[in-house]
Amino acid sequence: MSTLLCELPLSVAPRADVVTRPLKVCHVSLTLKTGGLERILADLARHHSSERCEPTFLALREVGRFANEIRACNRTVSVLKHQGRFSGLREMARFFRDHQFDVVHTHNTYPHLYATLAARWAGVPVVVQTRHGQRAGHGWKSSWQYRWAAKWVDRIVAVSDDAAGLCVTADHIPASKVTRIWNGIDLSQFRYTGPKDELIAIAVARLSAEKDFPTLLRAMVLALIRVPELKLKIVGDGPERAALEALAESLNLRNSVEFLGERHDVPNLLAQAGFFVTSSLTEGISLTLLEAMAVGLPVVATHVGGNPEIVVEGETGRLAPAANPQALADSIVQMCDERNRWSNLGRAGSERVAAHFDIRRMAHDYEDLYETLTAQRRR
Repeated sequence: MSTLLCELPLSVAPRADVVTRPLKVCHVSLTLKTGGLERILADLARHHSSERCEPTFLALREVGRFANEIRACNRTVSVLKHQGRFSGLREMARFFRDHQFDVVHTHNTYPHLYATLAARWAGVPVVVQTRHGQRAGHGWKSSWQYRWAAKWVDRIVAVSDDAAGLCVTADHIPASKVTRIWNGIDLSQFRYTGPKDELIAIAVARLSAEKDFPTLLRAMVLALIRVPELKLKIVGDGPERAALEALAESLNLRNSVEFLGERHDVPNLLAQAGFFVTSSLTEGISLTLLEAMAVGLPVVATHVGGNPEIVVEGETGRLAPAANPQALADSIVQMCDERNRWSNLGRAGSERVAAHFDIRRMAHDYEDLYETLTAQRRR
């Protein structure tokens, strides 16, 4: 894996000498309703340089909270009117042609396939695709479609070294066509506060199968044997919530685990916790993990996806194998035992996020990529 990653063009040089006007870029996503990807797009709307990039946002289906945030930045948001495959393809091609975009930037698999076809039909010079996660759980048909559409894009962007490696080894995309650009967060919304000196763990995530909260709940049962005063707050909602609440009740965790539901005051909730914990089975670059570290929480995370690229073992937190309640419980207990180190761990984590995972750096890297690819097309 490391040999492959050494071949990947992980950064690009800006081409400001060639670009004489802001590039017209269309970001295409499935929805702008809720989720980490949608939050990234809203942050890009705020932080794209107006001198380098004129972004438009196209949702293929529903819009919601994040579309409103994007519009508040004086950015245009459009929604596909036709949901049929061919009618939607034709509508997208007309939309791209009418706006004369320099770059179409697709996000994740479904937009990757259909918006790439529409962009090439419309004659868009440059097409970029971002793979936001590991694409875990995708069937053979989806994988084949992803690989086929990749032949028609100028660059695949992976949000982690792990995802970049999978593009090459699993999707058989040439290494020269893959670039890694780490996700970033808006640090102005997650200022350093440091950990609270209380045995309170917090988890923030969508309550879905890939987040594997059953393992976290079972780990809590084991951890409570050694740290009976430990509390866990779970922030988020999703399809697994009812089952998870029932599991917590059956495990007799009603006095130790609290489900807070979906909240919009996450920075305040993080500031009230001692450390952050995640039990995911798969991750790209976890925004909630970055947010927790930005405010200064030490973390316990599973050793999956991009998590080891964020968490430095023993310096910013602890890593545990996935789907292993005992191993996760051991890491949680170890974190509780290291209470006197929380401030140092949290400070190191906050500094790491500021240095490598700032949304402004991410926006700058994407703009460099757009300019480089556009310059290559012009030549």
